[in-house]
Amino acid sequence: MESKKIKKIGVVLRPLTPELRDGYIKIENIFKNHNIDVLLESRSAKMIGMSGESFKNICMACDFIISFGGDGTLISTVRKSFDFDIPILGVHAGNLGFLADLSLDELDAFVEKIIQNRYRTDERAVLEATVIKNTKEVKYYAFNDIVLTRTRVSNMIHIETLVDSKSFNTYYGDGVILSTPTGSTAYNLSAGGPVLFPMSNVFALTPICPHSLTQRPVVLPGRYAIEMKTSEERALIIIDGQDVHELELGESVHIKLAAKTVKLIHKEEYNYFEVLKEKLRWGE
Repeated sequence: MESKKIKKIGVVLRPLTPELRDGYIKIENIFKNHNIDVLLESRSAKMIGMSGESFKNICMACDFIISFGGDGTLISTVRKSFDFDIPILGVHAGNLGFLADLSLDELDAFVEKIIQNRYRTDERAVLEATVIKNTKEVKYYAFNDIVLTRTRVSNMIHIETLVDSKSFNTYYGDGVILSTPTGSTAYNLSAGGPVLFPMSNVFALTPICPHSLTQRPVVLPGRYAIEMKTSEERALIIIDGQDVHELELGESVHIKLAAKTVKLIHKEEYNYFEVLKEKLRWGE
């Protein structure tokens, strides 16, 4: 983030967790002690019995947003704020996350460093999916992953795949996952996909339970565009596990890395490999 005086920050809390009230009050006091105004998102405010501001107003008025909860809260915050290009700081509510890696106890000292411009901002890639429906384009953005899967549990699905308009593969199985580097440690990893360095300009294409064992995950450079369609039945497109679009027969989805990125705030000494080692228990 460019050097500038921080005047106002926004806060979003994990939904359905009113016990975060005390944690929010601590966040508010920390920033107010540094003469920085704090705006609480309206739904979060209602949850803990306080007054708040609309999410749009927060995005327009604040220098950055704190997502207080876990990785799921941060992903939701990123998706809602994507059009506003506002940096996000993830503060976890108890358990270290891949994204929400700062603890509440560390926040006071970190605010001092923010004021001194001693922190880092990482830019993370986002996937853009475009579905053309009745001559109209419907766009979705995914911070973690886009999943194409079957509509019925009992059936496998055929997914025809083109890379830069050239035939690449036909996947036959439960579906495919297209993952950003950030999302590579989520569903992609569980399905046998690779771990990608989060600031790399690539994405992963990973089959889900393929019928043929020769169908393996691939990593594609960010400049490539993917087109996918099914010829025999409808499919579901699931965006970050939050939005669902039903792909009709004859429709296709075009997927590529978006032109814009997401900015995540971290400590200067943030080390992704240390987080990876702790979360995946490597070396134990």
